[in-house]
Amino acid sequence: MVKVVFVSSAGERREFEAQPGMTVMEVAVKNGIDEIVGECGGACACATCHVYVAPEWAGKLPKASPMESDMLDFAIDPRPTSRLSCQISLTPELDGVEVETPARQG
Repeated sequence: MVKVVFVSSAGERREFEAQPGMTVMEVAVKNGIDEIVGECGGACACATCHVYVAPEWAGKLPKASPMESDMLDFAIDPRPTSRLSCQISLTPELDGVEVETPARQG
């Protein structure tokens, strides 16, 4: 199992365990993280699963694909560690990964 930590825009922390291979978006939707919408279902066709990856974890993720980078242009309030949670596939190396959810999605 891989632990994922979600920090809401209000500072509330919630931790969940998930199977390797799931995406951060799938974990969020399955566990009722309201600030993750995931309208496209993980197809990298919207920016409604936008998250801010904690700086200590950002460098451990594979680089964003050109398609993901393009979609992040539609995210509200993007930051240097912004990613689409549908594109973060969980691996044992990401055990404990922490993401902050924006106050609203676009």
